[in-house]
Amino acid sequence: MLRSLFAGISGLRTNQTMLDVTGNNIANANTTGFKASGTVFSDTLSQMLTGASAPNATTGGTNPIQVGLGVQLAATRTNFLQGSAQMTGNTTDLMIQGDGMFVVREGNEQLYTRAGAFNFDETGTLVTTSGKRVQGYALGADRRPTGNLVDVTMNTANLTPAVPAGVELTSYSIGGDGIIRGVFDDGIQRSMAQIAIADFTNPLGLEKVGDTAFRASANSGAAELGVAGQGSRGNLMSGAVEMSNVDLAAEFTNLILAQRGFQASSRVITTSDSVLEELVNIKR
Repeated sequence: MLRSLFAGISGLRTNQTMLDVTGNNIANANTTGFKASGTVFSDTLSQMLTGASAPNATTGGTNPIQVGLGVQLAATRTNFLQGSAQMTGNTTDLMIQGDGMFVVREGNEQLYTRAGAFNFDETGTLVTTSGKRVQGYALGADRRPTGNLVDVTMNTANLTPAVPAGVELTSYSIGGDGIIRGVFDDGIQRSMAQIAIADFTNPLGLEKVGDTAFRASANSGAAELGVAGQGSRGNLMSGAVEMSNVDLAAEFTNLILAQRGFQASSRVITTSDSVLEELVNIKR
């Protein structure tokens, strides 16, 4: 009799988790770059009442008799389908059209995000809305990335070839390849930096760390760094950001399913309690 009680409790627990995940998705329906999550359930170990037996000369075989012990949360899976584009008109707002993630730095930690709402701070460094520094590559004379990742800045001191003294930056643009091209008052356009794009063997293994950012984990694989349009990495769209990929119709359906599952599990507990009460009352 206690098996049904514990099975009902496990149903309450897992369906509550499904409600939590669904509620978080709905709350972030308008969050830039947010990726929805889903829950995967699995049954727990089943108690063996009678094992299987093989057929012999006189009798046929018998199947095992087992009773399940409830449900458990097997996984939460992040949906990395691309969200819709929202045009902003801001040159520094970027959207990846395809696979890949922006690389940002917070302190000494490297994080990854699809939220491309960027802007330049007072030092000329490209940052996220929470101040994380966007990472990219310095460019050589052949306009190809050189060296390791660096903060993307508007600093012209380290450009190759060097900018002549007295020449000032007048405007800039960011191309689909992630290259920031500056127009200078000497009439020459110069490539200043290229934004880095990371890809992962198993993006489902990434850990969410808040601010729509992710951290590499033991099962995501190391970040495969590159630039837009390289390999499976998508191109960039300037003046737009990627919106949340939450499907409200699907989420409200999941909300109903979780609610009904929770109610059904609670009914199992109520019914089991009624049966136990009847057993206690037999002696009366």
